[in-house]
Amino acid sequence: MIYYVAKDGKDHNDGSKDSPLLTINAAAKLAVAGDTVIVREGVYRECVNPINSGLSEKRRIVFRAEENHKVVIKGSEVIKNWTKDENNIWKTEIDNSIFGDYNPYVQTVKGDWLLYKADIAHLGDVYINGNSLYEVESYGELLNPQIKKETLDHYTGEMVKVTGDIELTKYVWYVETDFEKTIIYANFHDLNPNNELTEINVRRSCFYPEKVGMNYITVSGFEMCHAATPWTPPTADQPGLIGPNWSKGWIIENNIIHDAKCSAISIGKEASTGEGYSTSRGDKPGFSYQVESVFAGLKGGWSKEKIGSHIIRNNEIYDCGQNAIVGHMGSAFCEIYNNHIYNIGTKREFYGHEIAGIKLHAAVDTQIYDNCIHDCSMGLWLDWQADGSRVSRNLFYNNCRDIWIEVTHGPQIVDNNIFESKYSVDNHAQGSAYVNNLLAGKIEIRPVLDRMTPYHAPHSTDILGYIAVFGGDDRLFSNMFIGGFTEEMVGTEHYEKYTNSIDEYMEKVKEKDVNDFFVGDHELFQGTPQPAYVNQNYYMNGAKASGKEKDNFIHSEFDPKFEIVEKNGSVYMHITLPKTFDQEKTKTVSTEDFARVLIKDVEFEDVDGTDIIFDKDYFNETRSDDSVAGPISNLKSGENIVKVWPKN
Repeated sequence: MIYYVAKDGKDHNDGSKDSPLLTINAAAKLAVAGDTVIVREGVYRECVNPINSGLSEKRRIVFRAEENHKVVIKGSEVIKNWTKDENNIWKTEIDNSIFGDYNPYVQTVKGDWLLYKADIAHLGDVYINGNSLYEVESYGELLNPQIKKETLDHYTGEMVKVTGDIELTKYVWYVETDFEKTIIYANFHDLNPNNELTEINVRRSCFYPEKVGMNYITVSGFEMCHAATPWTPPTADQPGLIGPNWSKGWIIENNIIHDAKCSAISIGKEASTGEGYSTSRGDKPGFSYQVESVFAGLKGGWSKEKIGSHIIRNNEIYDCGQNAIVGHMGSAFCEIYNNHIYNIGTKREFYGHEIAGIKLHAAVDTQIYDNCIHDCSMGLWLDWQADGSRVSRNLFYNNCRDIWIEVTHGPQIVDNNIFESKYSVDNHAQGSAYVNNLLAGKIEIRPVLDRMTPYHAPHSTDILGYIAVFGGDDRLFSNMFIGGFTEEMVGTEHYEKYTNSIDEYMEKVKEKDVNDFFVGDHELFQGTPQPAYVNQNYYMNGAKASGKEKDNFIHSEFDPKFEIVEKNGSVYMHITLPKTFDQEKTKTVSTEDFARVLIKDVEFEDVDGTDIIFDKDYFNETRSDDSVAGPISNLKSGENIVKVWPKN
């Protein structure tokens, strides 16, 4: 069955092509497994709530914009009744009935791991001609709209104050509420909000089922924006502007998604597995509640058969306060590819430890590839239980940090990526493999001994155990390291202190003094550097190699003039390579060449259990067996200018 929706329709129509429905929600109430909802051009101000589930990959419920039609779903409403006072400040009074039971101008950004403006910044926003204003905390700040400069430190990720001048913010708003009315004040300067498109957030989401278990739904071809989404840590309910709400098998594709207050696409957990207890109770650290939420999730049906396995592809996602894509547990077994993600966490109205272009917990076997992620507070953050994940053929640039893999035990693979930012990799994990990447920024390697985190049976949510992260157990082959972009260390020198093999590691453990009654075997293992396998890497412009590396190519004094350049809607990589580059070849490696992961005692392999041969490059082109290091296999000596996004 095909149902049609159009702005000239009526919800009591039958939804046929000649008698369309008026709202997408009306169609969502009718559509069942195997049905398609086609939406015609227009702006739809509603939150779509599917009440029926698809049944399989072949019996989906599909919601899509009609071809060549611009269909916009908004969480906002137009406000026209603005009046101006003697200070040239505009004011509007809104009856609270417009919000139902969710008033985003009463609700604030709050929750676990939120550090800056917690419970001060509101979930609502004000927009004029599509641009969001900045919230201030008093009416007086509207008169002279100056916001102290604050920024995210590239190296710590913390919000820091910048001394000196203050930054003028042209358009600002302030809110007061009571039980009956919400009063918004705004400084629009020379603009009259009654003559412009002036909107305020009214709804939490644009496309989100209230019930869990709404499986196999496709959402394609829409623009979606202006959602008053809440802060989404891994210990709480994680609603987004759009998301499946603890379901399986969604496809979110070909959409333009922007201006979510916190998170845009959510593939995360729900409230029954924990709802911000670290903040509300304050009786123990958040990671303890996070461990509990994992076990609660298992009791609540977290398995490959019931949860996750979503596909997020070909979307453009930007201007969101926390994440373009967020998830915990529901982010397992997913594919995230060919998305363009930018301007995430850059408005900086609030800050916490859960902000990134993509922020996933428990992304078991999830594959993240062919994405372009730039101008974000953090590019990609894989936190806890990234077992079996693979990050491949992505472009990262101009982020505060490109990728952070935290407190996970492996195996996870990072291959054929371009990392351009001054802070390329935070590796607070173990059991990783980095193959054929280009890294131009700082690399930080750190054990995490004060948090025990779970690890899983291969390709499963079943938990084998949990333990601290000792650090090491990494593999680095055929990467290209470029120094000079940052004063911090770039290269593999960090691995100098690590052992070279499992046998050497075990020998070092046995050599330690075990006569001290107070030294347990856990301390012996924790205090001994695990192995690092480093070979065939390429170093330029001051990037430093581990002395234990047998075969490498070092051009310490050579400046490749590496840069990422945006031009006419495309992105280009500029790099000049040494005269000898064409002859400096590396051998293709496969997961069969990798030592087993120590803690889990498993092999590296693809999600289907087969070996991976790293014979494809950034463009998915086949490498020869004696290719060059780095992600692009056809680079040559001398100057190279390569279009790296879009790839087509």
